[in-house]
Amino acid sequence: MVPLSILVAVAILPIILICLYVYSKDRDKEPLKLLVKLFFLGILACVLVLGLSVLEYFIPGLNKDTSQMNLIEVLIYSFINVAFVEEFFKWIMVYNFGYKSKYFDQLYDIVVYAVFVSLGFAFLENILYVIPQGTLKIGIIRALLAVPGHACDAIFMGYYLSIARIYKNRNIKMSKRNVLLSLLVPTILHGIYDFCLFSSIPALIFVFFMFIGVLYAFSLSKLNTISKELIRDKKMKPIK
Repeated sequence: MVPLSILVAVAILPIILICLYVYSKDRDKEPLKLLVKLFFLGILACVLVLGLSVLEYFIPGLNKDTSQMNLIEVLIYSFINVAFVEEFFKWIMVYNFGYKSKYFDQLYDIVVYAVFVSLGFAFLENILYVIPQGTLKIGIIRALLAVPGHACDAIFMGYYLSIARIYKNRNIKMSKRNVLLSLLVPTILHGIYDFCLFSSIPALIFVFFMFIGVLYAFSLSKLNTISKELIRDKKMKPIK
């Protein structure tokens, strides 16, 4: 049996490292109090998702294991029951407490906010997955796949919200479209991730690893690009 302290370390270490990495690239640091708040809001989002998922056990057709579903059911389950629900609750926290924050005055800010919310979500999720299993295998797999996956989805969420904010403050009609994309794009990425895994089809497992490689590379590239663009838009004002 693996010691509890080691399991906890494996569960939280990747989250801490990614948070520190994203934070380190912010040249005009955000208030730590705000980031801690956003992290705990991410945990709250996970609690809300868990509460909602309990309903699946009482609704006919939703209480099946993915191994008992056909491909269409797995597709719907992956994109709606998992990806959309999780990204929606994370998005609610980012939009209301990050997008509308008085501290959001640079392009990179909202990316930081989204990542902290998303990794707060991943923190509780990781604890619930890793600790009960009692093995390092689950922790290591999630450290390499699930946790970075949450962070990548958050980067795209933050990116589209930053564009939406700039458009809104300049009275450009594309603002609402980008707000929608800030939820839609992470949901699609998350859905592809889950569908490939839940399907248990060998060919899709191969696609999964190709998808992960492209997602990580593209997300890192976008993160580095945004972090170098020190943009402080004087027209960006808090949204009441």
